Amino acid sequence: MKLKICRRETFNAAHRLNNPNWDEQTNAEVFGKCNSPNYHGHNYVLETYVSGEPDPETGYLMDLKILKEIIKEEICERFDHRNLNLDTEEFKNLNPTAENIVMVCYRLLREKIDPKLGLYLRLYETQKNWVEYGEE
Repeated sequence: MKLKICRRETFNAAHRLNNPNWDEQTNAEVFGKCNSPNYHGHNYVLETYVSGEPDPETGYLMDLKILKEIIKEEICERFDHRNLNLDTEEFKNLNPTAENIVMVCYRLLREKIDPKLGLYLRLYETQKNWVEYGEE
């Protein structure tokens, strides 16, 4: 059995779902309201789960203050109050679906978290819609 810790953070961002290889009608049919040329926003909630064995000397799996700072620097400061399509390098050429957002967040966090620890993310786009990605 593995121990798991979790940190929940939020960020607010706008986006537009659009495939530049498709015509306007196809984009509108596939993405609906999410294809608005004026963009739309979400109050994203990101849950970051880290799993593994606690350090026998500290009792910590990972110091939650450190996890908080990593998420703040890598996710919140990068995406909060941004237009994902226009203001971020990560989504200049990548459709900012919830699926793609959670995979980008995973990649950014994975680079900063000890590889011996498991990493699993849950991203809420709305209270009723979320995606999950990572190793349990």
